[in-house]
Amino acid sequence: MNIVYLHTHDSGRFLPLYGYGSSMPQLGRLAERGALLRGAFCACPTCSPSRTALLTGMAPHSAGLLGLAHRGFQLADYSWHLSSFLRSHGYETALCGIQHEAPDPSMLGYDHLLGGEADSMDKLAPRDVWDRENARAAAAWLREKHDGPFFLSYGMFATHREFPENDGSVNPDRLTPPWPVADTPENRADAARYQLSCRQADNCIGILLDALEETGRMEDTVVLYTTDHGPAFPEMKCTLSDAGIGVAAVLYYPGIPCAGRAVDGLVSQIDLFPTFCELLGLEKPAWLQGKSILPLLERGEPVNDAIFAGVTYHAAYEPKRCVRTERYKLVRRYDSHLFPVPANIDSSPAKELLLKSGYLERTVLDRESLFDLYLDPCERQNRIADPAYAEIYADLSRRLNRWMEETADPLRDAPDGRVPCPEGACVNRRECIEPQWDDFE
Repeated sequence: MNIVYLHTHDSGRFLPLYGYGSSMPQLGRLAERGALLRGAFCACPTCSPSRTALLTGMAPHSAGLLGLAHRGFQLADYSWHLSSFLRSHGYETALCGIQHEAPDPSMLGYDHLLGGEADSMDKLAPRDVWDRENARAAAAWLREKHDGPFFLSYGMFATHREFPENDGSVNPDRLTPPWPVADTPENRADAARYQLSCRQADNCIGILLDALEETGRMEDTVVLYTTDHGPAFPEMKCTLSDAGIGVAAVLYYPGIPCAGRAVDGLVSQIDLFPTFCELLGLEKPAWLQGKSILPLLERGEPVNDAIFAGVTYHAAYEPKRCVRTERYKLVRRYDSHLFPVPANIDSSPAKELLLKSGYLERTVLDRESLFDLYLDPCERQNRIADPAYAEIYADLSRRLNRWMEETADPLRDAPDGRVPCPEGACVNRRECIEPQWDDFE
């Protein structure tokens, strides 16, 4: 059995499969053959740690990657990466397009680097052309003869900022920006450009699906589509809200019994590595922290009663962790800085509006927040001081503490909530407004 891993950048669940935006027929085509995971979450709503968690089956802090790979952070051991693991079991491995787990893709253990430069971010415009050319290169590789099983990772720059210019095919007056972004003409125009990026990604997904179907490879291949975290809008990417940690995920394998259906149940992306192992008949390595989700897919049996996520570094330091059950979420901040960290919010019209409206001066964050997601899915009412939620708070707090202990989270014993960054890493000051500014600690 082969694996093809398709991934977009900064998409969250802000996609038609989850009820937003215009049609993405190619992704819909995959969902008709596979399972749409409605309760999938990343382990970290920032790029490198999120992908690292999926591809090692560990919390990012357990894998040693606490920040962005292109800013000086690395895995403790790259043999933990799925590509290296599969290669050690006789798989031919190929990377095409974006990766975000290493400063140099040669560190990841792939046999082949296809298409354009397979580094993490520094691409020449137009990025949609780069994605499409890489999709064709990946499809050509799929059409080649392979003597044994293979693993292909195809990563798109879409839907990362900057979004493409609107060619007039998406009318901003007929859509609404993602919640909680304010409904203004500027934000609608920005959301329209995001939708155009989704369409471009969908075309690329279709190129690879065509190759799989034309070669008959859908009969012996596991196909995963997902993304790293929420979209690059304020209160989404780099936050522990569901808008930040919730991710789209479609999983297909031959004979999947829930084909074409949505599957509820909490799933963390760290569960995908052990799921692959079970599907491929490979012994699970000792480092895995997730669980196979085949019981959920094949018998409707929940595999998690809680998922965990966190942030340590993004552009700037912002240490926080959360535990989420089906109904409740506890978010805990570990720094003494209880104000927004603007460098961790991507530049956008929505960010400009917030800054002009006094966001930094008028927003104070709670050290701990407890949300009842049935009564308050928007995560706006902190129940931490409500006596009716005392037992729930105590339970979630114990769970979070236990998880941090079991995964050797460095925040457990960090003095003043400060985990040191690697020597030479680029970290913006917390007060820095834009991540691209040369304003580092």
